[in-house]
Amino acid sequence: MRPLKILIVSLLILSLLGSAQPAQAANNQSIVIQLDINGVINPFSSRYLERGLDLAQRSGAELVLVTLDTPGGLEASMREMVQAILGSPVPVVVYVTPAGARATSAGLFILQAGDVADMAPATHVGAATPVAMRGEMDEVMSEKSISDVSALLRGLAESRGRNVEWAESAVRESSSLTAREAVETNVIEILANDIYDLLEQLDGMIVRGEKLDLSAPVVQKLGMNWIERFYHVITEPNIAYLLLSLGTIFLLVELSNPGLSFAGIGAALFFIIGFMALGSLPVNWAAVGLLVISVILFVVALLTDTEIVVTAVGLIPFILGSLLLFKPFRPKSPIIPEVRVNIWLILFMALFIVFFSLIILRAILTALKRKPQMGAQRFVGEKAYALTDLSPDGKVMIQHQNWSATSIGGNVRKGQEVLVVSVSGVRLMVSPVDESG
Repeated sequence: MRPLKILIVSLLILSLLGSAQPAQAANNQSIVIQLDINGVINPFSSRYLERGLDLAQRSGAELVLVTLDTPGGLEASMREMVQAILGSPVPVVVYVTPAGARATSAGLFILQAGDVADMAPATHVGAATPVAMRGEMDEVMSEKSISDVSALLRGLAESRGRNVEWAESAVRESSSLTAREAVETNVIEILANDIYDLLEQLDGMIVRGEKLDLSAPVVQKLGMNWIERFYHVITEPNIAYLLLSLGTIFLLVELSNPGLSFAGIGAALFFIIGFMALGSLPVNWAAVGLLVISVILFVVALLTDTEIVVTAVGLIPFILGSLLLFKPFRPKSPIIPEVRVNIWLILFMALFIVFFSLIILRAILTALKRKPQMGAQRFVGEKAYALTDLSPDGKVMIQHQNWSATSIGGNVRKGQEVLVVSVSGVRLMVSPVDESG
């Protein structure tokens, strides 16, 4: 039980690392809690933000600095994050950084929710037209969704004293702006080169009716815990696809030698984690169906003598499903990040699965079907001669070797020919040839 206790304690410590209290600042210093939100917005992004805001409140921080670089994500998670920022007792500054970063789609709402919205040079913002995650919306539902998110974004811009008209166009027309254009059109307040430039410009600014004191800031960076980081990693489209492909390979290994071995457990884990990742991505379930068909064909090819033909046929739905996996049948829109699987990864996995099925797994199956070459098992199906009477125990000679034997088909006379039916330990189980047919 001791190793189990150590494992449990270690996991608890790892999960709490991201919740540790920041070091106490000196009396003349101000604590700034920095949160870094990158990649697709998902439930764990929301959980991370809420945890950081709670820590900032408990530690008496002067403000929370959220660095942002996202192409968009789940609307439900975005709304939770917006509500958390609006309800935070600690001022929240949202900063799009580094150079080349973006706050599009769901990221635009998070940026506009901040008490102060800031961007680094060579970043951009906008493009927030809503589209359903799965399936194509009809015209009525599309208009309702557009009106809904348009009202939300206008409300955020109005409450922060920003450009309401542009907020409307960002939703209706998918308008985008560079960082400098965003400052000039009153979409954001500050254009800052880096975090320290930003804090210098924020020092003395009136936020929520109070003056920010950032003359001596202490920036405490709060990272994601291991669960949140893990979920972010698997929601990368290529990683999610790789997980499904590895699940397929492990499934083929398990079916080649059934028994819920390591391969069977691995297949289950890869499929579970892979489908967890699909929950935060725009999935074409028709493509998932094609991938399932390809797996069935690979299994049929593996377990029959038609491996080359059926495997080649299985490649067609596999490649098509892979190409269409993150392309639902709906109009393209920037509300959801444009995700796709790298074509070279698709071709590599297709060729690897073919090679693995036709060469490696076929060799494993052949070896499993082959008669044992060593030990008593190699004699099963071979003929022997009784050296003594078997009634039922005695001795037989097979391949110039003497073995103990037991007759399971009646008494056997000395010199009579017998057939080895099975093996029990180191004893041969035999049956007279004339009775066995």
